Amino acid sequence: MGPAFKDINGYIAQFPAEVRVQLEKLRVAIHKAAPQAQECISYGMPAFKLHTVLVYFAANKNHLGFYPTSSPIVVFEKELKKFVTSKGAVQFPFNQPLPVELIQRMVKYRVQQDTEKAAEKNIKKNQRTCANGHTYIKSSDCPTCPKCEKKRTPAAGFLSSFGAPARRALENAGITTLKKLRACTEAQLLALHGFGPSSLPKVKQVLKALDK
Repeated sequence: MGPAFKDINGYIAQFPAEVRVQLEKLRVAIHKAAPQAQECISYGMPAFKLHTVLVYFAANKNHLGFYPTSSPIVVFEKELKKFVTSKGAVQFPFNQPLPVELIQRMVKYRVQQDTEKAAEKNIKKNQRTCANGHTYIKSSDCPTCPKCEKKRTPAAGFLSSFGAPARRALENAGITTLKKLRACTEAQLLALHGFGPSSLPKVKQVLKALDK
């Protein structure tokens, strides 16, 4: 087993000058294609990570090994014909110019792929199914199904003037009549879970209309 490295600088420093130059070129190319990615060492190799690891690379005896996972090897198959490839890997010989533009397109492809998978994972994480069988995306701490909430929205009355969180807060506190609403202070209303300062103007508007 070779020595362990804390970072990419340490990994690159072990090689002769001519190899270090090639490694730095590859490193810079990846940085430019994925500026938000973070450098790391994974499986003993330099790597760049966004949500997950995008690509790895390493120096071998006669070539740089570039490991962008398997799908880019398939997507960019034609452009990679002049290089030795295998599942998830491509060899860039030291005696040939580094194909920077191709490498950057492969990295950008991985960024897009990684970002889409992360978004899909986040959607699944926040997906809920209510007791009535409706599937919805949980977008806040409120667990209420928007389809059920829409059905419960009063067609008339002062409660219909409020948004769902404020309306639920009033209903849960038993404040379902204008008389009860008028009896509440602002402090009491703001103490209700789900009733924020933005709902106070609506209270004043409702009570003002009642006084006319």
